[in-house]
Amino acid sequence: MIGEVPNVEVGQAYKNRRLAHEAGVHRPLQAGICGTKKTGAESIVVSGGYKDDEDYGNVIVYTGHGGQDESKNQVSNQTLDDPGNAALVVSHLEGLPVRVIRGAHSGSAYAPATGYRYDGLYRVTSYGSKLGIDGFLIWQFRLESYDDTPVPDAQQQELPADLSAPIQPPAGNETPQRVTTSVQRIVRSTAVTRQVKKWHAGACQICGITITLPGGIYSEGAHIQAIGSPHHGPDTTDNVLCLCPTCHVMFDGGAIVLGNDLSVVRHGEVAGILRTHPQHTVNLDCVRHHRERWRQ
Repeated sequence: MIGEVPNVEVGQAYKNRRLAHEAGVHRPLQAGICGTKKTGAESIVVSGGYKDDEDYGNVIVYTGHGGQDESKNQVSNQTLDDPGNAALVVSHLEGLPVRVIRGAHSGSAYAPATGYRYDGLYRVTSYGSKLGIDGFLIWQFRLESYDDTPVPDAQQQELPADLSAPIQPPAGNETPQRVTTSVQRIVRSTAVTRQVKKWHAGACQICGITITLPGGIYSEGAHIQAIGSPHHGPDTTDNVLCLCPTCHVMFDGGAIVLGNDLSVVRHGEVAGILRTHPQHTVNLDCVRHHRERWRQ
């Protein structure tokens, strides 16, 4: 199960892994990553199992699986062929939420004092490899909490840069104000966007580019008629396109619209024809709604 588990609230405590397993929060009794390359990662446990882990509360730098001996020393390189590591890559590529469970350990100010605790949904925002403390190649995954996921109280630490592109962080504000907000999210059908991407093998329907990353292909599912207010488009395959990030931004911003014949109109000029698939019908009503929204 990807996402929330019914009747389980953030902050729910478990005395041991067996109880977390029985609740369906984290199914494996030993492995720290639950999931496969086919499904993506369901959940992870952050419990100090790897020396290179870093926990900043709303950001977690999580070390992948593999290459350790019984004393938890890294003795060989990690790879993305490991099912758990591959699962986290898919979660990043597909934008799937991951449940985070923290276990008691001294390496994190956010860990529970005893046992385990379900700490809500996080997304995998980047991943990359480096030489770990023990001198072997490791893969690390940066997870960030969703805006409406509460973070356990602890002394805030300086956050690391994005794993895929380390940069010097700005000075920022040493005493930022915090406010409590309520966030309402539209629940999108992951199965819908994944099916559209599968039909097109991850290739952009507008420009044809395929973005290949270590561990898989990256593409984005773009709703033709926006599903949020005030547009209220359907979350169905005929209202979703498989696009690269650049074309997605241009489409959402009105720089690209589609004609009724599925011609691609970029900045008012016809630039080609939308790439299609026999099983992927495009809803022309949604196309008209998008075009009329930008009045082109």
